[in-house]
Amino acid sequence: MPSLHSIPLTLIDGRTTDFGRFKGDVVLVVNVASECGFTAQYAGLEALYNKFRDRGFHVLGVPCNQFGGQEPGAGSEIVEFCSRNFGVSFPLTAKAKVRGKDRHPLYAELTKFKTGMLPGLVKWNFEKFLVNRDGEVVGRFAPTVEPDSAAVIDAIQALLDWP
Repeated sequence: MPSLHSIPLTLIDGRTTDFGRFKGDVVLVVNVASECGFTAQYAGLEALYNKFRDRGFHVLGVPCNQFGGQEPGAGSEIVEFCSRNFGVSFPLTAKAKVRGKDRHPLYAELTKFKTGMLPGLVKWNFEKFLVNRDGEVVGRFAPTVEPDSAAVIDAIQALLDWP
């Protein structure tokens, strides 16, 4: 499995980087959408980011329009929506595909992690992947699992507390 850290990313403002920008930190990667029934989870994701960011935690939002056309806007519209409605300050990538033959390389790797009822392909918006400090996927949470759930918080804290 290639290192997640070598995977290129384009941020929503057009800047290019790679997942290596998070090397040594814990990351929750979430495919997001502005017109989804789960869109209110942006507030919980922002709260998580603010709660743990000083300990080396990040949320990475990946806007995706593959599920019901629920992320139709351009990058600037997505940023404005997230900022105005949820005060989002965590990084967002450019819109990307998270499933299918043209899926982003990050999701090609993330979806290799299989657990419980979530093997393989991303099922819907707001599916969450937890990546440890070494760039390994160690957790996966369904869209119905809220960012402030005990399962998500406990998993993040365990990784942040790891020496």
